[in-house]
Amino acid sequence: MLIGEYLHNVDVKGRMIFPAKLREDLGESFVVTKGFGDQCLYVYSRPEWERLEERIKGLPMAKARELQRFLFSSASLVEVDKQGRILIPQTLRDYAGIKKDVMVIGASVRAEIWDRDYWNTVCSKLTPDYIVNEMDELGF
Repeated sequence: MLIGEYLHNVDVKGRMIFPAKLREDLGESFVVTKGFGDQCLYVYSRPEWERLEERIKGLPMAKARELQRFLFSSASLVEVDKQGRILIPQTLRDYAGIKKDVMVIGASVRAEIWDRDYWNTVCSKLTPDYIVNEMDELGF
């Protein structure tokens, strides 16, 4: 299970140290792609990526083709180097608005990489009242 928040930074070459705690579950290579509906990057272990891929393959082509284009065209298989770093491609950094400081979060079956300032903006909207209302709507 991927959990926690980790503050890191991206160097000028697009490399960042990826949190060791998350690497334990993700492995030494994993997939980074655009986030769905969020200005962030999603990070999947290879087995979780394969499960997602199979689910998308099972959808009717007319409904799945745009999702396939969005998801697979931007995906990158990254490998952790000896210093614990990964390289985030420029197109993905641009999509997520990543400049230097990033927040890496665990989100259950995936991790997410956010520009730190944008993450703070998103979190400022997550008030206790908002969360209670969301939980009520979901039947919790």
